[in-house]
Amino acid sequence: MQGAQHHSSDEGHIFSEEAGLVGGPLVVLIHGSLDRSAGMLRLSRQLHDVARVLRYDRRGYAKSWPHPGPFSVAHQVEDLCGLLAGRDAVLIGHSYGGNVALAAAQSLGQQITGVTTYETPLSWFEWWPGTTAGAIGVASHVDDAAEAFMVRLIGLERWNALPERTKTERRREGEALVGELSSLRQSAPWEASLISTRVICGYGNRGSAHHADGARWLDSNLSDSSLVCIDGAGHNAHMTHSAEFSRLLVQPHLEV
Repeated sequence: MQGAQHHSSDEGHIFSEEAGLVGGPLVVLIHGSLDRSAGMLRLSRQLHDVARVLRYDRRGYAKSWPHPGPFSVAHQVEDLCGLLAGRDAVLIGHSYGGNVALAAAQSLGQQITGVTTYETPLSWFEWWPGTTAGAIGVASHVDDAAEAFMVRLIGLERWNALPERTKTERRREGEALVGELSSLRQSAPWEASLISTRVICGYGNRGSAHHADGARWLDSNLSDSSLVCIDGAGHNAHMTHSAEFSRLLVQPHLEV
């Protein structure tokens, strides 16, 4: 069942890992800003019996660091296309990863058989608040951006409690963070009218109001979509509610 594959990374290359059902439908898990493929592991394990699961570190993060950039969504889609190697896939995008999934669906059309977004930022809109972790990260110097982002996201006490190695790794990812979030604020990386793939738009009822508003906007503006709330979940539902995330936001794509 497992058939795990690991792909190492040099500068400019993308680290990826595949596991799960050999020959099963391909599901790609795309992590958010200042996260990594390891953060998607609990969700991946929920799917190993029913799908082939690909996780990867987006450019500039974890084992795909260092990376020379650029860090725009369009360049992230190029990385994803290389990993897909022409294969059909379901794309699951957490937070910023949802924008990569939607842009890939627009670009690749029928090759993408389903998309899920979870609390995906629509930060190019004027109504998107300017006090989010992303906004604070972008406003900071690149050397301080990752720490400012994390403190806003998890609080100073939890940040200070992290191991020094973890904090060092996050700080060095500030260039990727600022690059991708600055680009996202400049213009929309996809057009809703050009996406025909089925999209499940997820959010948690313990998350921020703007994330719920973003999920509702997607559901209202995409041609084939549904809105799903995970009860009791916040922004990190893929870790805290991995079983519900799999059942509500991933497996419906595999049952069609």
